[in-house]
Amino acid sequence: MNREMGSLTRTANGLATVSFVRMFPHPPEKVWRALTQPEHLAGWFAQYLDFNRSRLEFGEEGSKLEFRPKPAESQIPAETGRVERCRPPSLLEYTWGEEALRWELEPDGPSGCRVTFTNTFADPSFAPFNALGWHTGLDRLRAVLDDDDPSSVYLEVSETAASELQQRYERAFA
Repeated sequence: MNREMGSLTRTANGLATVSFVRMFPHPPEKVWRALTQPEHLAGWFAQYLDFNRSRLEFGEEGSKLEFRPKPAESQIPAETGRVERCRPPSLLEYTWGEEALRWELEPDGPSGCRVTFTNTFADPSFAPFNALGWHTGLDRLRAVLDDDDPSSVYLEVSETAASELQQRYERAFA
């Protein structure tokens, strides 16, 4: 598990923003595919989503998105979103319900990529939980990019380790 923590800031209008910077030894084009294509998203992105029923077409600004949970997750409501900015392979910004997600990709050396991810939302008390989820998701993204089994990330993250990381975020964001 990556030990580099995300950070929390507040926007001028009081929203909370959790940010992460990750370096991947893969070109931006490969990272872009993992961020935008459902067959890749299924390996690392919000694991409660049904990627066959969700509509996640990030190719064009203004595109409507649908985030549909798996049938077993029926207590979680479906949500919609919209692609706000899309400049392959360097910038993707979209809404998911009331939240905004922004992915900035920059080349790093001859074949690497620096990813800056920000998630903006209204309730700052949600920040530690949200940060833990994205932290684990970004670790799973690395596994997908490395052609490893992303489920192995969860094997590395025991319940105790996840609880400790959650507590670290709670202390850092207090």
